[in-house]
Amino acid sequence: MNERTTPSKRKKEIRIMSPGRTCLFGDHQDYLGLPVVACAIDRQISLTAKPNSLGSFVINMKDIGKQRVISISDMFMELEPRDYFGSALRVLRRRGCVTDQGYDVDITGNIPINSGNSSSSAVLLAWIYFLVEAFGVNDAVDKDYLAELAYSAEVLEHNEPGGMMDHFSIAVGGIVKIKTSMPYKCQSIKSDLNGMVSGVSGVPKETVGLLSRVKGNALKSIEIVKKEFPDFDLSKATVDDLKSYIAVLPAEYIPYFEGAIENHHITQLALKELEKTTADLKVLGDLMNQHHAVLRDKLQITVPKIDAMINAALNAGAYGAKIVGSGGGGSIVAITEPGTEDKIINALMAVGAKDAYAISVDPGLRNLS
Repeated sequence: MNERTTPSKRKKEIRIMSPGRTCLFGDHQDYLGLPVVACAIDRQISLTAKPNSLGSFVINMKDIGKQRVISISDMFMELEPRDYFGSALRVLRRRGCVTDQGYDVDITGNIPINSGNSSSSAVLLAWIYFLVEAFGVNDAVDKDYLAELAYSAEVLEHNEPGGMMDHFSIAVGGIVKIKTSMPYKCQSIKSDLNGMVSGVSGVPKETVGLLSRVKGNALKSIEIVKKEFPDFDLSKATVDDLKSYIAVLPAEYIPYFEGAIENHHITQLALKELEKTTADLKVLGDLMNQHHAVLRDKLQITVPKIDAMINAALNAGAYGAKIVGSGGGGSIVAITEPGTEDKIINALMAVGAKDAYAISVDPGLRNLS
């Protein structure tokens, strides 16, 4: 066991800042064990906690006008769907976290809700970091550790179909390459990327059902290919290999298999560009357009509003644009020449975007206490 991480002084106010994230390349790749390129963005969740004498966590979620009270002794033997406050406590207690003090917890932020920028994961990571700071755990703590805790609390405890992209990109910050096969690894590849715009469609994204469909069909297609090609390795397959593989697949599974291999190829090319001293935004934009085409045409995760926003951004001069996150709605990200962000923003608003704004790379989850 690693050295125990001890809690902060109990009477000290604890302030946690947790950013949102955008996926640049590799959407719908993390649950396949393939690499993802994502970055934390400068839209954040702020959590402020102060000790109380109530024996409870009094959680005030100001932006949605809700309050939740959790007894510090609640063991959460049963979980309600998507109760990440409870699942985080359950995970942390297995790591030696003893909650013996109540806190008033205020949570607020400016990450659009249900938009594909991981507002729920940002809240979860802020909550987990607060609990670790307040009560300690039996392990040494770094950002990767916090990300793994959040992945366990959000995905494994609830048996949900998502991956770990959100948790690692938010916790680590900057632009990261996430190795999503075991053992997980998050590698910083660049600290900055200028000329990014986020557009919020206002169409609530469909997460669980859509992820289940795409993930289930992708995994089934891989299973079928492996029966015919026992040495098949998805991480090593190339677009040149597709013809022989798809010959053994039923028609309904072909788009999902093609999507997995083509998106992996695009992500590898994007990584090479991002690893250069100065990345070519036009090259990245073109790769982003290719990635979106696969998400739209093969995986079918877009909606008309998203497609209209993508077209508007490109017609206004953006180098590239794509849907972000699980799909079915949510947000887009665009890359444009730095200094032209307002032009892209205006074009997005003109076709009915709920909101649009320039974004920059954020340093990641942090304690501001």
